[in-house]
Amino acid sequence: MAQVVNIRRDVDDKFYRYKMPSLLTKIEGKGNGIKTVIPNMSDISRALSRPPTYPTKFFGCELGAQTSFDEKGDRYIVNGAHDASRLRELLDAFIDKFVLCAECKNPETDLIIVPRTEDIFRDCKACGARTGVDMRHKLTTFIVKNPPKKSKKEKKAKGDAKEKEEGSAGDEAEGEESGDEFTKELKAKAAELPTAEQAERDGADEDWALDTSEAAVKARQKEMAALNLGDSDEGEGEGADPYSELAVWLEGNRGSSAVVVYKKIQDLGIERKHKAAEILGRALFTENIEKEIPAYQAVFAKLVTSEKHQKSLLGGLERFIGVEHPNLVPAVPKILMAFYQTDVLEEDVIVQWGTHVSKKYVDRDVSKRVRKAADPFIKWLAEADESE
Repeated sequence: MAQVVNIRRDVDDKFYRYKMPSLLTKIEGKGNGIKTVIPNMSDISRALSRPPTYPTKFFGCELGAQTSFDEKGDRYIVNGAHDASRLRELLDAFIDKFVLCAECKNPETDLIIVPRTEDIFRDCKACGARTGVDMRHKLTTFIVKNPPKKSKKEKKAKGDAKEKEEGSAGDEAEGEESGDEFTKELKAKAAELPTAEQAERDGADEDWALDTSEAAVKARQKEMAALNLGDSDEGEGEGADPYSELAVWLEGNRGSSAVVVYKKIQDLGIERKHKAAEILGRALFTENIEKEIPAYQAVFAKLVTSEKHQKSLLGGLERFIGVEHPNLVPAVPKILMAFYQTDVLEEDVIVQWGTHVSKKYVDRDVSKRVRKAADPFIKWLAEADESE
């Protein structure tokens, strides 16, 4: 059984009220498959009031190692052989950066994520201070995409306040997003975009290789609908049309900047919908997708905000590669690596996608072929350090 220690190990007082189990480690495997299992991570995390995935991912970030979690099986793993004393030092660093109040150094805090700016704060129950964390640390990206789960009691207590906040979000969003460089650029360039009437008057459509007449657009929308582009599980009904419209627009506006693409998605009112991520995966890129992904990193950072969004993006890419550009199948590992390195797709989501064939977006044979091509990258995720 693990020894009980003070959460702040710099405090020697044996009557210090905040305790946690001492971190334990277990080395398993050998060679490239060697890994360090932390058998009591869930107990430690309960004492810290943090999900066990947070400190585990923190270890991976600091050590440059891959991590994996099985929350149902209560297994938290860091690839490679790591000494228990070294991990305890890193746990102290995690506690200092993401648990202790910056004002009173009390560990009785909750993590709060501001929805529109995605800033993370420690809300102290002891002194009432709300202090920010270092948003430069890579763990913050993981926390934003995997926010702490609230208890049913907290959800009920904050339900009314949340509804009120959402009701006034439209009025506050412009001011609160002023620090977002992408949003600043979006607003500046959106004002310069010509309206449809101006474009028609200036003859802007004449250089398009794609026929954008009303009849042609309707024909392509009908074709997209036949491919289930408008088939949404979000209960949108007739709201499916914006997705077909987005697909057709992307097809006719190849090479548009990230700002212009995001502005179009906003105009269609689907910036929060996971289906929009699927359409981008299907229709945004050309055969030079590897080089194009970094150019649209800001768009994906805005749109892909949950596991569901990531799965939809992968579904769109599956169709783009497997059906429309089968010559890109051998490049699947490089494409996934590009999305992984820009923090758009997470390791766990990629692994789950790559190991479960589905016919949701394409037929089973195509799905199997595309996911089979991803095997080298998934193997790298499982075995290699970031330095490799």
